[in-house]
Amino acid sequence: MGRLVAMSLVGISLALLGERFLALRNRLNASREIESIDLPNCHLIKGIEAGSEDIDILPNGLAFFSVGLKHPGLHSFAPDRPGGILMMDLNEKKPRALELRISRGFNLALFNPHGISTFIDDVYLFVVNHPEFKSTVEIFKYEEEENSLLHIKTIKHELLPSVNDVVAIGPAHFYATNDHYFSDTFLKYLETYFNLHWANVVYYSPNEVKVVAEGFDSANGISISPNKKYIYVADILAHEIHVLEKHTNMNLTQLKVLKLDTLVDNLSIDPSSGDIWVGCHPNGQKLFVYDPNNPPSSEVLRIQNILTMKPTVTTVYANNGSVLQGSSVASVYDRKLLIGTLYHRALYCEL
Repeated sequence: MGRLVAMSLVGISLALLGERFLALRNRLNASREIESIDLPNCHLIKGIEAGSEDIDILPNGLAFFSVGLKHPGLHSFAPDRPGGILMMDLNEKKPRALELRISRGFNLALFNPHGISTFIDDVYLFVVNHPEFKSTVEIFKYEEEENSLLHIKTIKHELLPSVNDVVAIGPAHFYATNDHYFSDTFLKYLETYFNLHWANVVYYSPNEVKVVAEGFDSANGISISPNKKYIYVADILAHEIHVLEKHTNMNLTQLKVLKLDTLVDNLSIDPSSGDIWVGCHPNGQKLFVYDPNNPPSSEVLRIQNILTMKPTVTTVYANNGSVLQGSSVASVYDRKLLIGTLYHRALYCEL
């Protein structure tokens, strides 16, 4: 009888693991292939060879790039090189990406930048950092005359265990996404495999830190509407963009969910139109199981009128990896489009 019970438990466990594996393949869109959609006036940006995971553009056309992300389980073309912040002036006829100098006292050797966001009073740059694969949020002040970054503060908190992205709403205030509940790498894998939906959004200020939205599969990119009333959150493994209303106490209430057939990464807002530009991964399995002969593809979506009953979703760019691998962000300024990637190159296009 004991052996029968043991065999039954083994069978149930194997069936559960098999079901979870198939479910994970579906969440990764493991079978999806795409057809290329090209843009006519594009070129790869010189100096970006190992990823530009996030991009944020100021209203004056200065674009900040976070480059060189390393993450457990992800490929890297420069595993021994620390990350950095690059800047490009999109008002120039031939814009170039230049690395910004960071003030002394900041540990550049452990700099591993992920999501970024800017706040304009002076210009503050918020950077998700993963030194030794931990999670912090770094606040820098951009010094325009010296074209450098002055490190202001490092933020760590128990409610920020696995930060992916931030959106700044004040000089020391932000919303952040945790793509996992756990900080331990092995526990993160289990959390993803068993689809626990424990990822969340946290509000941070010097006086208050709290969870303001939860129940995400893997909360990723986050942004704010031009009128500051709504927060947009990408749930990458659920293929969803969540629209949340921001209240005066900084709590968030979900208004709607837009379902898509792709893994949505970072979200960028066109301030003139309110359109959302999304860097996407058509096939997540290719992203995490890297094969140079069958590389991860890239996809850029433009979402118009997301607050209406029928938003318009347009695929602006798609590539099978022959040009650009693993697109993670798309940002626009004055009919110029920048497309960044998780660990590959970056593309500059004129629309």
